[in-house]
Amino acid sequence: MTQSHTPWTKNYQPGVPEQIETPTDSLVELFETAVAGGGDSPAMTFFGKQTTYRKLGEQVVAVAEGLRKLGVKPGDRIAIVLPNCPQHVVAFYAAMRIGAIVVEHNPLYTSRELLAQFQDHRAKVAIAWDKSVEKISGPEFGIDTIVAVNMLDEFPTVKRLALNLPIKSLKEKKGALTTKTTGTTPWSTLVKGPAIAPDYPKPTVDDTAVIQYTSGTTGSPKGAMLTHLNLYANARQGAAWMLGAEERKENSYALLPMFHAFGMTLYLTFGIMKQANLVIFPQFNPDMVLDEVKKYPPTIYCAVPPIYKKTAERARERNISLSAAKYCISGAMKLTDDIVEEWEALSGGLLVEGYGMTEASPVALGNPFHESRRTGTIGVPFPSTYMKVVDIEDPSIEVAQGEEGELLLRGPQVFSGYWENEEETTKTLLPGGWLRTGDIVTVDEDGFATIVDRVKELIITGGFNVSPSEVEQVLQRHPAIEEAAVVGIEKDSGEEVVAAVVVAPGHTLDAEEIREFCRQYLARYKVPRRITVMKDMPKSMLGKVLRKKVKEQIAPSLI
Repeated sequence: MTQSHTPWTKNYQPGVPEQIETPTDSLVELFETAVAGGGDSPAMTFFGKQTTYRKLGEQVVAVAEGLRKLGVKPGDRIAIVLPNCPQHVVAFYAAMRIGAIVVEHNPLYTSRELLAQFQDHRAKVAIAWDKSVEKISGPEFGIDTIVAVNMLDEFPTVKRLALNLPIKSLKEKKGALTTKTTGTTPWSTLVKGPAIAPDYPKPTVDDTAVIQYTSGTTGSPKGAMLTHLNLYANARQGAAWMLGAEERKENSYALLPMFHAFGMTLYLTFGIMKQANLVIFPQFNPDMVLDEVKKYPPTIYCAVPPIYKKTAERARERNISLSAAKYCISGAMKLTDDIVEEWEALSGGLLVEGYGMTEASPVALGNPFHESRRTGTIGVPFPSTYMKVVDIEDPSIEVAQGEEGELLLRGPQVFSGYWENEEETTKTLLPGGWLRTGDIVTVDEDGFATIVDRVKELIITGGFNVSPSEVEQVLQRHPAIEEAAVVGIEKDSGEEVVAAVVVAPGHTLDAEEIREFCRQYLARYKVPRRITVMKDMPKSMLGKVLRKKVKEQIAPSLI
């Protein structure tokens, strides 16, 4: 299905355009427009403390000047290693202001996991949560300066003293950071400094704004380069889809990680563009969220299915209304009928499923906020987005309507390539600007797509991507394991990471000891929840372990 054949547009919510206006400015102009329009309206709410758009603008230009003084130049990479917090928003746009490239990182990653990415992008300055500083402080990371962020700086005084905080490390006293690392600078010295000169050059719309790492099929670092155009366009596409969302009138709940592509677009670009009040949470906790609902009722509540389920269940138990929630998009995993029914019984709008990937900034398809939506599908292409379904072996051959094939996408949100990786870029970006998604889909006559399988074999657990290869490599380091295959087993809350292993001769297997071993190298959500022993692995003629066969063999015993 190409540009001349777009049957899906007839199912758009009335008023949603088929095309967006392509941005000609960078994200800096998006931000400055929001600051000018937002003024004294709230930009961020963090445990009750509010920051206005005017104050946010002042912080951004101050931190931008601080980064410039640290030697950051246009095109340099700035690593951000932060959970959701007000400083994350400031850091993102301060880096943009000086034309630097933001590289987002998961602060829960281990030092080993972070190292491969840092050695790939070679940032000289990192802005990091003070609890993550030690992970990136070794000389092998090549960082000249780490700007250490204490999230307590953004907590209201009463909260610092009285709140039973959900993140244990936040209970530590302000100033508890030990700065043995040379070149560590407190965030406060930047945010309280002078503003950058107004005439300091700004980036262009075609400059790279972000490098976002995605595991892809191999588990090795691949940094997707997203331009200002890509991210700005995706924000405009989101605004077109959420028809009726008004500037300065929406409370958008920042529940998903800002370091993830979905969270980045929802909050850092779309949310700011709409001059929304970002109600920010460092992590998801249903009671913590519902406490804020009473004061700042969410109108935009985008999340993953388990979050919707837990929020609805707890809201019903506590008799708290979610009727303000009008715009609710679910992503990352299949949205089921029971979750939709439970959520919509409490909310003030429809809950619809969408589809995206890092290389598409990330959102590309979605179900309309309209009676035409079809639960169980990933929806139809967004405005200015086109798709076609091709033969899995030969992407030059388009399959017949309704047949299974690989989904290809084209649009202004499609990335420019992988950072310093021409080989992978050529494999993924085809002539004509078509992006290979690696997902097998069927598309019905009205243009609604349904995912059949993932070519990439990524596991999605709790909204995070897990590369089976990465986990397998860690497992195979253990002397008791001869071979390992890692698969995702579907559960109500998504997928569980499950390992099938062949025990090495002369060894016995202690599952908990294996998990503890994995925790030294992997973030906790990547550690296998269950480990099952196999006598041997099903393999191809070339000796490659067939994960699909492994899953078929072990799944019945795990139900």
